[in-house]
Amino acid sequence: MPDPIRTHTPAWRRFKQMQRSTCAAASLIYAGAAVHAWRVLPGPEKLKIAVILVFPAIYALAAFVLPLQIKPVRRGLKRYVWMSFGAGFGQTPISVITGLGLLATAAVFIYLQIAGVAHGGRYPSGVFSGYGAGIGVLYAQALLSIALEREPKIQEIIEAAD
Repeated sequence: MPDPIRTHTPAWRRFKQMQRSTCAAASLIYAGAAVHAWRVLPGPEKLKIAVILVFPAIYALAAFVLPLQIKPVRRGLKRYVWMSFGAGFGQTPISVITGLGLLATAAVFIYLQIAGVAHGGRYPSGVFSGYGAGIGVLYAQALLSIALEREPKIQEIIEAAD
């Protein structure tokens, strides 16, 4: 049996690279937002720890683990990952720009939520937890792309693509 790593086409390698890059970019955006929020949000340290770190970590973990453990959800997410590959996600400059644009939009949203507190807005606890859940799903998708490439039927298609 051929080594799956060597036989994958450039399209599949680009797709997986984009999956990893999306995870890294989302994590860096969150880290930057967390540092910024820590500096500017009012309130005691316990509140900041809960809102910026603890609750988002719980949501990220749940959004990562649950789709991998609940079979119907896993199947659906796996199908979505496969359809993303079929649609060319991460394989063309436009799809890369679109993916990064969506992450940039999320970054702007989280920074606006943080800034809104200074002008009397609500404390942005939901935005942190939501972003944490989004990161969890991105990591689950990246892991499922690895699982996909190990399936014999999918491996044949990946090798034949491009």
